[in-house]
Amino acid sequence: MASADSKAQKRQKFEHVYTVIRDELLAHHASVGMPKEATQWFKENLDYNTPGGKLNRGLSVVDSVEILKGRALTDDEYLKAAILGWCVELLQAFFLVSDDIMDSSVTRRGQPCWFRNEKVGLIAVNDSFILEGAIYYLLKKHFRQESYYVDLLELFHDTTYQTEFGQLLDLITAPEDDIDLNRFSLEKHRLIVVYKTAFYSFYLPVALAMRVCGIPSIPGPKDPYELASSILIPLGTYFQIQDDFLDFSAPPEVLGKIGTDIIDNKCSWCINVALAHASPEQRAVLDANYGRKNKESEAKVKEVFEQVGIREKFAVYEEKAYKEIVGLIETIPEGGSKEGLKREVFKSFLDKIYKRQK
Repeated sequence: MASADSKAQKRQKFEHVYTVIRDELLAHHASVGMPKEATQWFKENLDYNTPGGKLNRGLSVVDSVEILKGRALTDDEYLKAAILGWCVELLQAFFLVSDDIMDSSVTRRGQPCWFRNEKVGLIAVNDSFILEGAIYYLLKKHFRQESYYVDLLELFHDTTYQTEFGQLLDLITAPEDDIDLNRFSLEKHRLIVVYKTAFYSFYLPVALAMRVCGIPSIPGPKDPYELASSILIPLGTYFQIQDDFLDFSAPPEVLGKIGTDIIDNKCSWCINVALAHASPEQRAVLDANYGRKNKESEAKVKEVFEQVGIREKFAVYEEKAYKEIVGLIETIPEGGSKEGLKREVFKSFLDKIYKRQK
């Protein structure tokens, strides 16, 4: 595992590239005749919504390029990989700003959601579109001459579309103010997770790195991108199920936040497993209390979770998922595939999330 110091240095180096691309975006904005107050608004939108998270998705692009190349990157290679990483973070910012409006959320990353700022309101809808548009400006500016430029465009467009499918399914399955547990199922949960999280958080960063490293698409069953997807989608699913479990089980001082899936009527793994194993009496308790905005109801739901053995069921699930993902990774030859795909890309993801506590 990387030391805390080396992680901080990696993050700092990556964050420096954010200032480079932000200044490029603002210079372009001003150059097309936008007045100062509009450019200042754009700057605040970018700074408030883009760099504040864990940056795992963006850093994964850089890490994956380094692993695939098998050496330290040149300055130009690093810059290109980091710009793509920031494009993933801009995509995340676009999703979060719009998602917070749809969910009527209050806080994000320890501060008020962007649309909750007094002067912003529903201007945030347009601001989310601008964050998305910035991706394509950066891709054109930095990758227009590359043979894989269209592949990058398709990856971002396809992944955005897939994530929006997942968001639609989430919104119609679990609206906060219309609670109906009959809409829930483990299959619905799987689909929401695959489309809303796994494609953009796991597959996209690695597929971008593969394009930069010149790994070709091969039509048919031996396509390296199909192979990568067949590992990364289960990995992303495991990550989200783990996230759902930690929301219920981890103490706030360890998790770093208070879990809210139960009171927010989320179609989480925990409620779906509980529904699949509940007695009629337990089901009645879940129907009467899930998604209600009070601590008493939340406590009753948690009691049913404990009664049906969510902790034990998660432990069994985690071991099974881990073994399956390791098995998938081992389908890649030990020294790497002839196209250039390497086991270490996927192992690095798995090592970061297996048995995590927050």
